[in-house]
Amino acid sequence: MTDTLTEPGIGTGTSWQGQSVPRKEDGRYLRGEGAFVDDLWMHRMGYVYFLRSPYAHARILSIDVSKAAAMDGVYATLTGEEVAELTDPYFQMAPGAANGMVDYCLAVGKARFMGEPVAAVLAETRELARDAAEAIEVVYEPLPLIVDGVATAEPDAPVLHEEIGTNVAWTGLYDYGDIDWALAQADHVVRIPHMYFHRFSSTPLECNAALVNWDPGTDTIDVKSNIQMPMFASMYMGPALRIRSDRIRWETQDIGGGFGIKITTYTYITAIALLSRKAGRPAKWAETRSEHLMGSGHGNERTFLDIEVPVMADGTILGFSARAFDDAGAYLRYEPLGAVIWSHVLVGCYRFKHVRVKYTETLTNKVPVCPNRGYSRLQHLWMVERIVDLVAHELGFDPVELRKRNYVQPEDYPYEVPNGCVYDSGNLPLSLDKTLALIDEPKWRERQRNAPPGKRIGIGIGSTLDSGTNNFGQSQIINPQLPFTGNGEAAIAKLGFYGEIQISLGTVPQGQSHETTAAQVAADVLGVSPDDVDVTAGFKSLQNAYVGFSGTYASQFAVTGLNAVAGAAEMLKAEILKIGAFALGAAQSDLELSGGMVQVVGDPERAIPLAGIANLALANVAALPDEIADTTSLTCRYVYRPPFEVVDTERKWGNISLTWANQIHACVVEIDEATGQVTILDYAAVDDCGIRINPKIIEGQVHGAAAHGIGGALHESFTYDEETGQLLNATFFDYHAATSADIPHLRTDYVESPSLTSPNGAKGMGEGGGAPLHAISNAIQDALADTGAVVTHAFNPPERIYEMLNADHAVRGVEVVSR
Repeated sequence: MTDTLTEPGIGTGTSWQGQSVPRKEDGRYLRGEGAFVDDLWMHRMGYVYFLRSPYAHARILSIDVSKAAAMDGVYATLTGEEVAELTDPYFQMAPGAANGMVDYCLAVGKARFMGEPVAAVLAETRELARDAAEAIEVVYEPLPLIVDGVATAEPDAPVLHEEIGTNVAWTGLYDYGDIDWALAQADHVVRIPHMYFHRFSSTPLECNAALVNWDPGTDTIDVKSNIQMPMFASMYMGPALRIRSDRIRWETQDIGGGFGIKITTYTYITAIALLSRKAGRPAKWAETRSEHLMGSGHGNERTFLDIEVPVMADGTILGFSARAFDDAGAYLRYEPLGAVIWSHVLVGCYRFKHVRVKYTETLTNKVPVCPNRGYSRLQHLWMVERIVDLVAHELGFDPVELRKRNYVQPEDYPYEVPNGCVYDSGNLPLSLDKTLALIDEPKWRERQRNAPPGKRIGIGIGSTLDSGTNNFGQSQIINPQLPFTGNGEAAIAKLGFYGEIQISLGTVPQGQSHETTAAQVAADVLGVSPDDVDVTAGFKSLQNAYVGFSGTYASQFAVTGLNAVAGAAEMLKAEILKIGAFALGAAQSDLELSGGMVQVVGDPERAIPLAGIANLALANVAALPDEIADTTSLTCRYVYRPPFEVVDTERKWGNISLTWANQIHACVVEIDEATGQVTILDYAAVDDCGIRINPKIIEGQVHGAAAHGIGGALHESFTYDEETGQLLNATFFDYHAATSADIPHLRTDYVESPSLTSPNGAKGMGEGGGAPLHAISNAIQDALADTGAVVTHAFNPPERIYEMLNADHAVRGVEVVSR
């Protein structure tokens, strides 16, 4: 529970930022007083249930809802035919043929993935809504299907969307430097024919949910939901529903985790809104876990082909070339942004100069993908880290020294990579040294040499970048017609009538402690304790500050959100001092804010409390001169605009992120040869996120990201049947979401390299969930070094390890050509 804070010498220059201030949010959570969507209720509301397609690809010949509609207590039903009449298709970010894709909130004409909603029911109770949905009669005609993200690009593959005539949603060439020259000049070329990064989920504690009321009198839609990026959703929903986007009013308080996967639920909210309007009453939907796993969104699935890596004799890696196929699933509901976001981390942590990636985004009969912690970047970074590790193993380099040779060095920052991104700061060699010291690498090398019979020990390193604060101008690399450039965030700082300090954010937190860190920043500016700062919980579009891309994603809050808070607080401080100067008969330059008072420096007897300032501005207004009254409202809105420039879309060049945090992970694994079981024996992580606003919160983010990545490396993967397109693990009985029993004790440390581009020196952090996938894959490779096996999959359950241990490796997954 939140404790009352002891002031760290207010007025002495001591900062609240950098301290592990107790979380403001924890009090209500520990008392069971958090307000999550399923806790909410509205008079006359009904409950929504979605009927889903059992087929991965099927034409819908007919839907008969008469039996469901006749059931007592059923308020309304909704079918795809009605949706096509009542709404327009969602707009598409993709250019070319894919821009003509027709996508609605329910399946129209045919279903394109198992679990796609084909009808919906609003009824008096959840149970009745489910029973009524099961009474709906749907006649399907099964169609040929495709679930292979590479094969779907072939001309003879079944086409998902006839209106665009192709399963290729986007393709583009990213070509920097001169990779052909590098391959010709290199002493060694390492060739890796195939690598594969699987689908897995964010598995938040709280599934998607929404309570929607379409008010007929005002024609406004009130949405209480746990969506992460409401203004993005409005951009899709408004045109689809044929209403002004500002008539969709968003509200949320507490969210039980998101990690990106709660960005694309606008399709469900659209359908719920239609049911609400049809029935004339509020409609509530709370997703079950099975619904979440089979119908809400998966992380990107990527296949890498024909990788070639030029390496000099001293271990300098010149770059790489590859083909990448990204399987977007059945629809492009946030895509093809993933086709450019990976390039934030084009060369990872390394000084590679020559890179060519031919990138293809495809459509398959699977759940559409959506952002998942480290969106689109962890897949690419995993490939880069496997490249570095395989070069070390194949050419006999020490993996630690090879990384240090190729890392961006501390003296290189700010460092421009080949595609124009500018890494702001870091000390990767120091981070690596600290990480290896945490696990005591020499001790484990000795244990590795003396492993008991039947056991193998491996040590792996995972280097990852967490690019924070998107430049949405990158979207023009995908589609030059999109009207997006830059990014930003807004905040409001207000002095209340009784001297209360109130902060309103534009973000939609899901556990990242925005209330706490925003209070720390405002407290430093305004000379008070964080206890004296009230930060609006959650998000309310009628109350909060926001801009076009407000939300919580892309590790941006520490930069955009907190710099917006600092800017608003500085504006409020200036107004307070202006009024204080009049009240105290002093120059503004002679005043300071301390302990809730405006006082003359060196003369604390000449002071006025903040309540007195508010009284003058808000109640005793006749006493203020016009030039002060006209310029002080004590409600200050500030928009922080990161220093982005317009991207060069032809060259695919420009700074498409503002900050680059890094995490270096190291792990020790033990492999049981009899079963293929992988056990983590030791694990360490060192993060560098610039100036640390609240160290304890950062440590929690490191732990959470590590657990997420460990789950993805060893336990979590969606499996589809290739013949039927059925998702085979749509429950937690079959899909093993990582639990506390699966996560080892984590040793942590940090390096603090202040950002050179963010005013507060902080970088984003929290999306380092990819590092465990890199570290664990590399540790498994280290353990299998003498077998000839090559780790080419990011997901490595016991059966895959067992197969690698017992396979004939005459045909290997890597080839080296040396001159």
